[in-house]
Amino acid sequence: MEVASELSLPVSPQAAAAYHYCEAVTGAQARNFSYGIRLLPADKRRAMSAVYALARRIDDIGDGEWSDERKAEHLGLTRALLDEIREGRVEAEDVDPVKVALADACSRFAIPLDAFDELIDGVEMDVRGAEYQTFEQLRVYCRCVAGTIGRLSLGVFGCSDPKRGAEFADTLGLGLQLTNILRDVREDAANGRTYLPAEDLARFGCEQGFLGRPAAGADFTGLVLFEARRAQEYFDEGLLLLPMLDRRSRACVAAMAGIYHRLLERIVREPEAVLRGRVSLPGWEKAYVALSGLAGGRRS
Repeated sequence: MEVASELSLPVSPQAAAAYHYCEAVTGAQARNFSYGIRLLPADKRRAMSAVYALARRIDDIGDGEWSDERKAEHLGLTRALLDEIREGRVEAEDVDPVKVALADACSRFAIPLDAFDELIDGVEMDVRGAEYQTFEQLRVYCRCVAGTIGRLSLGVFGCSDPKRGAEFADTLGLGLQLTNILRDVREDAANGRTYLPAEDLARFGCEQGFLGRPAAGADFTGLVLFEARRAQEYFDEGLLLLPMLDRRSRACVAAMAGIYHRLLERIVREPEAVLRGRVSLPGWEKAYVALSGLAGGRRS
């Protein structure tokens, strides 16, 4: 896979500038993602930056302060952008660097653009204020907002077993997204959002919420540990993807998954910490995990 990438066509000056913009966006805004993609060869790193830049744009639309109508309009424009790329209608001189970079990346790698449409579907769930009564309903949302990123990444990485690889990427994305949900539980609740399924909240007596004074009988620690065990199971299964990837791509995935897994371990050690604020890792620890992923790639 890496040999083939070395033989790819040279990058035009317009595409190079567009990639540079996407790499700047990734470096500035990707708290965990950027540590992994630094381990990729240049062509894959550029392509992954383009993928991230559009995913970031979609996510920012959902989180923005626009009205729901305005958000829907911008999400519709993003779907139109994807159609332009599919139809080969993107000019090198286009003023949107994300569009130019992603179009160039799609000419080099088999990036499944339909996954971006699913990501938009997930953001539209947020815009509508969707609630999740069961875990199966939450699973659909997680597939849209996290599994899609895994499948987009596989389009850049390549995979020895594309069908099973996509399934494992979805599963790993589920573990990552559940970790995100636990990490951000306080911030989301303060914004009127609860992603944890209603059936799980009821099981642990937390259906009245968990900010402020807890309700009698509420077991927030039990709730967090229950969801964390579920996330761990998805990590274990999803990481079966790694042997299907080339060394550098494997290191990239191992680094990103490793950072989130450490977050999950930290949450398990102190479940109540997520009620005090966002649990995070220091930069040095993320860099250590990333380098460990690269070392693991060399051993295999």
